[in-house]
Amino acid sequence: MAAQTPPSGGITEATVTKKRDRTHFLYIAVIGAVVLGVIVGFAAPGVAVELKPLGTGFVNLIKMMISPIIFCTIVLGVGSVRKAAKVGAVGGLALGYFMVMSTVALAIGLVVGNLLDPGSGLHLTDTVRDAGHAQTEGGGESLPEFLLGMIPTTLVSAFTQGEVLQTLVVALLVGFGLQALGSAGEPVLRGVGHIQKLVFRVLSMIMWAAPVGAFGAIAAVVGETGLDALKSLAIIMIGFYTTCLLFVIVVLGALLRLVAGVNIFSLLKYLAREFLLILSTSSSESALPRLIAKMEHLGVSKPVVGITVPTGYSFNLDGTAIYLTMSSLFVAEAMGKPLSLGQQISLLVFMIIASKGAAGVTGAGLATLAGGLQSHRPELVDGVGLIVGIDRFMSEARAMTNFAGNAVATVLVGTWTKEIDKVRVAEVLAGRAPFDEQTLSADGHGPAPEAEVVGPRDGTSVKKVAGV
Repeated sequence: MAAQTPPSGGITEATVTKKRDRTHFLYIAVIGAVVLGVIVGFAAPGVAVELKPLGTGFVNLIKMMISPIIFCTIVLGVGSVRKAAKVGAVGGLALGYFMVMSTVALAIGLVVGNLLDPGSGLHLTDTVRDAGHAQTEGGGESLPEFLLGMIPTTLVSAFTQGEVLQTLVVALLVGFGLQALGSAGEPVLRGVGHIQKLVFRVLSMIMWAAPVGAFGAIAAVVGETGLDALKSLAIIMIGFYTTCLLFVIVVLGALLRLVAGVNIFSLLKYLAREFLLILSTSSSESALPRLIAKMEHLGVSKPVVGITVPTGYSFNLDGTAIYLTMSSLFVAEAMGKPLSLGQQISLLVFMIIASKGAAGVTGAGLATLAGGLQSHRPELVDGVGLIVGIDRFMSEARAMTNFAGNAVATVLVGTWTKEIDKVRVAEVLAGRAPFDEQTLSADGHGPAPEAEVVGPRDGTSVKKVAGV
């Protein structure tokens, strides 16, 4: 069998197994930390709240690595492509898909929100009203402000400010510049390749702090929230989680099967550790660097991964879209000011724009909801405070849905642009080409950047690329 053929490069099966076992224990520790965090949160809420900096610190460590990883990935992908038109085609196709899926997600949120009618019977207090207004700060960013915000102050400020879209813009400019240099830019590309390996190695070191971060994050949110808010708002929470789950399995699953011939459950299983990381940190950004590495390892070309994943983190927020419309209906019902059908359609159109640029971090969806209502229906802003208490739990569903949507989008765009190795995909999802958890690097795996020229297709090349 091809999967049993020893690699020529020297990585033995025993070595791979050893590496997998070590990281396997890491994620078992993460699960244990989450359980312990829940126990501490209920047993000693005051102490648990003080543990919040542990979770915040871990997420900040991960976010510290996002800009350099995105920069290296895009520069290597774009700089290695011979035709600039290919990059434009990938970006245009990705943005078009993001707009369509965001609209579908918003519409699904409206339908489910109307069916559940979860906001009736709740009462608005002064405390809730103040909490709602507090969320309008930083929300409701206009489209021109959003577009101008994509331009960094200096060439390096995008790295220091941690702005994903600004990093994307700088990386594209550098990639196109290296592309124009031709052979003269090859030494720079090799240098960026070495930097990328270093960055992924540092990230793999940071990942060993995941159990500590998960414990602090979960303990703090359970200590702050308690059972009361969960009981009183259980309907919208359960409805939202169910809607997100059905959206991923039914809508995204059907698209993935029809377009790419990939089973959604196989893809979700392949990304299981990333979902665990998101669940424990409530931030999809914590898994962004790993998604880039894993999509390249899966067999999607560097240009597609480098453009689709970072762009999708600002433009393809399916979970946030569902949340925005369901929460808007919830707030309107709770305040006794239900939205008519015409108002709902108008709000849907508004939210299509308002949802863009809502970063995949905790609280961003709530701020976008408050800002959108402030611009569209100011009298409803008071009611946003009704869901502040459970927003953290809803944030986890948003983040995981956003993550799944971007993973599916990357496979779909790769399929449409013929920048994906389907044989490689089958090998990886079947478990015959395990991901290297030690380096978090897809180096030597998957199709080359110039996928229509290189790109393994026969059995021999698959063995060479897979290294198994």
